[in-house]
Amino acid sequence: MAQVPQRFFDALAVRTWCGLSLRALGRAREEIDAINVYPVADGDTGTNLYLTVESAVAAVEAVFAAHEVDERPRGTGEAPPHADDGPSLADAVGAMAHGALIGARGNSGTILAQLLRGMAQVLTARGDSAHTEGPGLRLALRHAAASARQAVAHPVEGTVLTVASAAADAADGTEGDCAEVARAAYEGARAALAATPGQLPVLERAGVVDAGGHGLVTVLAALVETFTGRAPGPLALPHARVEHAIREEPPAREEPATDEADNGPAFEVIYLLEAEDAAVARLRQRLDALGDSLVVVGGDGLWNVHVHVHDAGAAVEAGVEAGRPYRIRITHFAHGDAHTTGTERPPRERTQRAVVAVVPGEGLAALYAEAGATTLLARPGEPPASGELVQAVRRAHAREVVLLPNDAELRHTAAAAAEQARTEGIRVALIPTRSAVQGIAALAVHEPERRFDEDVVAMTSAAGATRHAEVTVAERQSWTTAGICQAGDVLGLIDGDVAVIGADVSQVAATVLDRMLSAGGELVTLVLGDEAPQTVADRLEARVRAAYLAVDTVVYRGGRQGALLLVGVE
Repeated sequence: MAQVPQRFFDALAVRTWCGLSLRALGRAREEIDAINVYPVADGDTGTNLYLTVESAVAAVEAVFAAHEVDERPRGTGEAPPHADDGPSLADAVGAMAHGALIGARGNSGTILAQLLRGMAQVLTARGDSAHTEGPGLRLALRHAAASARQAVAHPVEGTVLTVASAAADAADGTEGDCAEVARAAYEGARAALAATPGQLPVLERAGVVDAGGHGLVTVLAALVETFTGRAPGPLALPHARVEHAIREEPPAREEPATDEADNGPAFEVIYLLEAEDAAVARLRQRLDALGDSLVVVGGDGLWNVHVHVHDAGAAVEAGVEAGRPYRIRITHFAHGDAHTTGTERPPRERTQRAVVAVVPGEGLAALYAEAGATTLLARPGEPPASGELVQAVRRAHAREVVLLPNDAELRHTAAAAAEQARTEGIRVALIPTRSAVQGIAALAVHEPERRFDEDVVAMTSAAGATRHAEVTVAERQSWTTAGICQAGDVLGLIDGDVAVIGADVSQVAATVLDRMLSAGGELVTLVLGDEAPQTVADRLEARVRAAYLAVDTVVYRGGRQGALLLVGVE
């Protein structure tokens, strides 16, 4: 069904463009994933762009829902007669940019979020204007390309940045309406995309165009359809090897070759950050020294940070020093995925097995990632949805995945995610871990070389043999299995039930530990939250040494994990 064209760039055009972009990226996702070789050949650029735009769409739809206004008749494409008929242009593009920012995934998704933010900065500056025309759209595209380039620490030609600049240049060369500007931008971007293999040797060796640039061309094609009612013809990719890559199952992607050291960054770290501009400037310098592929986008106190590093914990700590990081995602690149050398490499396939874990704090996220797991951070009060778990399973890029929810309340969500992943051909085993300390025990016995079923049984047994507890502070008065607690009381929960109510953190923690060790144990794991003093761990370690012979203790810093203390006894 042909799209009714919009003459002006107004709120409805923004909504239409976002919806068309999401559908177009949905169709192109696997194709874009298959040609993803730069900066890391992890095969998820198309998926990351789709999820970024999906978040933008949700934000725009929320703005329209808040206005509770039916769409105006679609036959005219005329500008609205009154600015209060629905969301303003500023409302819509602001929501689009914010949604993309908070949902940005991966290197290309983060850059796309900044492109949309750059457009929004121009269009929201127009005040209460209900729409803009060709000149305004040209200016928005120009500012978008410039702001995206500024957000990347070390811009590289032959990437999505080059394609964005070419789109802006081509748009500058036309004096027409929005349809003509969009068409010119699309044609300029398409030509630049076709030239990317000649600008980046890794693309030329793999015989592909830049995946992020391909995604941007797809989004610009949706912009053309918004204003003309017709989508441009299929995008002709330059090399036959791309078609071969798409037909293969699993997709065959050659590893990138670089002139850099063999052992490049092993982790991708992404988080949202609430921080002041001055702190972000210092953060950029610190992260730039830690790794590469650094992209920091956003503003007005909210930023999206993306970097590839050796030390995931250091990257998160840098964010903590700058402000408040949250929605932290740490991905461990499979061996050989990135920064390898040599031009003759066999096609990279999925790894055989991976572990995906939900973790409650930044410190544990780094710990799990360093052990080789793909992690998804669950902030207190912000449990992940099944779609986020599915995406984490995809990011693991493995044929077999062991899923650790590490929370009893996430069991059904994790089960739904596992079922969805199975429909995509991934073998998933869900181990019903109820706490992150059970996940640590399971991960400690994980052996990818074992048969899948044997590995799952061993991990399940280790998790099940680990009793878990936590020490936290009551938020309100309530009835518990240990009696009535008041707001501010310190609670000790063992295996999910309140067992101790007290006033002192160290005393409650000691009582909890004694009750757990009364049934025996060989190893005590303590995970301290940010608000727990180090003295708590010191006292508990001393207590174990004095009262429980042959019991070892290990202590980790969990970050802002909600609970003051997590305890595991194996």
